[in-house]
Amino acid sequence: MTDDIFDFGFTAVDEHELESVRKANEEHEVLVEKIKSVDTRAKTLYDNIIPLLDNLKANPEKDYIYWPNRYEKIDAFADKLYKIMNGE
Repeated sequence: MTDDIFDFGFTAVDEHELESVRKANEEHEVLVEKIKSVDTRAKTLYDNIIPLLDNLKANPEKDYIYWPNRYEKIDAFADKLYKIMNGE
């Protein structure tokens, strides 16, 4: 018998229910943007770290790595990673 009733595909809601749905949609959009930002930063971190790892594993037959000005270069790299993580 219920198959004979055509309901036009909508349901009546009150203002409170409608506002709850609107708020949930807005929160969803904010979270989507945050996820996109974190994803972009993660990819940027990866793209910056891989060259370092590739250079460190180059020439594995050698026991020592010649790295002049190591402290300054590592410090600058750490600053770069910090800026990426903070979205700067």
